[in-house]
Amino acid sequence: MDVVYFFRESPSARGGVRVPFGYDKNLFTLLVRCGGFYDRAYREFIFGRDVNAEYLSGILAGVPCVWIDENSSGLPQIFGFFDRPWEDFTESNVEIAHNAYANRKAGETRDKTFSFSREISLPEKLSEQWLNKLEAALRSRKYSPRTQNAYIYYNRLICRTLQKTPEEIHHEDVTEFIANMEKSGEYSVSAMNLAISSIKFFFRHILKNDEISEHHRPRSDERLPMVLSKEEVVKILSLEKNPKHRLLLMLVYSSGLRVSEVVALRKEHIDLSRKVIYVRLGKGRKDRSTLLSEKAANFIEEYYEFFEIDKWLFPGQPVTRHLTIRSAQNIFDKAVRRTGIEKKITIHGLRHTFATHLLESGTDIRYIQTLLGHANLRTTERYTHVAKRNVLSIKSPLDTIL
Repeated sequence: MDVVYFFRESPSARGGVRVPFGYDKNLFTLLVRCGGFYDRAYREFIFGRDVNAEYLSGILAGVPCVWIDENSSGLPQIFGFFDRPWEDFTESNVEIAHNAYANRKAGETRDKTFSFSREISLPEKLSEQWLNKLEAALRSRKYSPRTQNAYIYYNRLICRTLQKTPEEIHHEDVTEFIANMEKSGEYSVSAMNLAISSIKFFFRHILKNDEISEHHRPRSDERLPMVLSKEEVVKILSLEKNPKHRLLLMLVYSSGLRVSEVVALRKEHIDLSRKVIYVRLGKGRKDRSTLLSEKAANFIEEYYEFFEIDKWLFPGQPVTRHLTIRSAQNIFDKAVRRTGIEKKITIHGLRHTFATHLLESGTDIRYIQTLLGHANLRTTERYTHVAKRNVLSIKSPLDTIL
């Protein structure tokens, strides 16, 4: 069983909570969704200063965690072991935890192929004054906590990497920084674009300098979404016997919901009379409505009779909180394994499947854009490359000669 160690270097430090990482893929994804940002150079997650043990105990339900204040001589906080806190902790495990942190300090966990010319002991170059201004600008624009953490992280990273203050950084420095991210081979195009957006924001709104505004962005990989056939969807739903799990999968597919949206559904968001689902504060902090299928509505009515649903449509543990994203993904993964489907697909693939099947049935792409909540039609247009509607009448040349 994996144990997650959280090291807080200073109670007042931004991004002071660090997690040396060597866990499984599901836990990696969960830490990202918790607002953590993975520093590939040090192989560790970084969280903002607002992260605390109570918050993490709710997000990482069932995962044993150790919370250690590096500057404190007291015992570490421990939670998650068999769903109860421990009042003491063995000296051997405390030693292991501190050794993990010491290894990071000594550079033993650093990625040797990472091309940024810096040492772990390099000082910060983004001052507390600039950080306060950046945080105030982000909060005043109602950016999400995750976006705030990302913008702070990448602006700290470029200053620490180049060992320059913001006033000393110029266009060519940003180019070098992004080039080194690409050269390392461990940063995705989306991460590089997020870094550029973070730096641009700081220069434009904090430094009042547009020198970085024309920086070219890396080309994205044009990957097609993985989708399921109608027969595969039927198989997944028919073999899922747990009504709560079946309804969750049914709504993601029938309404095109994101996993973060479906787990946060409240009873008041379901309009059974109008067959509508109201999505509150979806991606981009936008409300929207999407369709509720007749069959899903009938199932929800039975679901209400079977379960006492007061607030959350999918209550978690404890019931005062909704089901976690990780739990929803696990539900889907188990359902797929149960059917024997070998496609590498996540629960988000049900949303892709919803859009693709609508397109194949002749639904106008602009209606699909509205249902999915896409701000740009180009995002929805990628489903045209997956849908078979326009190629169903074409025969392969092999079928014409044999």
